[in-house]
Amino acid sequence: MRHGKKNNHLGRTSSHRAALLSNMASSLILHKRIETTVAKAKELRKYVEPLITKSKTDNTNNRRVVFSYLQNKDSVKELFGIVSEKVANRPGGYTRIIKLGNRLGDNAEVCFIELVDFNETMLAASAEKAGKTRRSRRSGAKKEGAEAAAPVAEAPSAEVVEEVAAAEEVVETPSAEVVEEVAAAEEPAAEEASEEPKEEKGEDA
Repeated sequence: MRHGKKNNHLGRTSSHRAALLSNMASSLILHKRIETTVAKAKELRKYVEPLITKSKTDNTNNRRVVFSYLQNKDSVKELFGIVSEKVANRPGGYTRIIKLGNRLGDNAEVCFIELVDFNETMLAASAEKAGKTRRSRRSGAKKEGAEAAAPVAEAPSAEVVEEVAAAEEVVETPSAEVVEEVAAAEEPAAEEASEEPKEEKGEDA
């Protein structure tokens, strides 16, 4: 019995399956995206990703090993040239499967399989998303709380200014009354002083 065996034979003999995966891998490297069934795409991913990892180290041995799998000089050249430069900083996960639903003829589940670093649309979208700043609810609540607290903090200071002004008015009022009293006291003294010389003149006469 075939218990615990996870390899999908894809309904083909061993040699036929190897030829199928080799051709699909070459097409994926040259065109960067191909359309196939989900079952084939999952097997292709296991087949092609180790080859892409080998392409990061460009030497004669790795080129010969990759050529033994792909059997295509153009795809080997493309893999060790443009593709290896693009995936140099990516530690695995070089392919992406995008499901497209079921096809009409046999109702098989179809998909796109593509090289991640060559989908310019999704790369631009991810860069734009990373560039946007995200404001959390918590920070917004803190800002609103700070804005609400600011007028409350300012109100006591205004009251203090009003109290100081009222105190100054209270202090100024007695000083004005004192000045008036001093002026009133000076007027009788001046009248007495003016009457004394007149009396002296009368006595002399």
